[in-house]
Amino acid sequence: MQFLPLSFFRWWEASWISSVVNTAQWYFAIIETIHIMAFTILLGTIFIVNLRVLGFGLRRQSSAQVARYLKPYTWGSLLLVAITGGVLFASEAVKLGRSEPFLWKIDILGLAVLIHIVINRKLTSNVATEGSLRIKIAACISLLCWFSVALAGRAIAFL
Repeated sequence: MQFLPLSFFRWWEASWISSVVNTAQWYFAIIETIHIMAFTILLGTIFIVNLRVLGFGLRRQSSAQVARYLKPYTWGSLLLVAITGGVLFASEAVKLGRSEPFLWKIDILGLAVLIHIVINRKLTSNVATEGSLRIKIAACISLLCWFSVALAGRAIAFL
């Protein structure tokens, strides 16, 4: 399932970022903790928006209002997840390049971000989508994708 050449992964693992992370005893653990905490915030905000789309909770606000309110937290935590994930990747790129759970995680992550962008655009551009079956299906798929990213991330340690 590896789409990129091994030289790409070797290049990342030989980078200065990898050297810094791998030479200090606690850097990897600290960065991984920040990565997991940021991902938890990301999942939480997306979970809240999608549950609102599905009609659960926060009924005093529209789905669009909830999405707009949580948008900075969602994108800020996604940015932090991407940065810390890139650093963690660099520290063991060759191993991760051969890891099917990691490759699945990256593929599903791309799909999850794309679906989230579509949902947010629909919600914030047109209030008429509030009860739409399409947006509810997209919310369910979004939740499935994001929790699949988390599971694939967890599987990296075991496979």
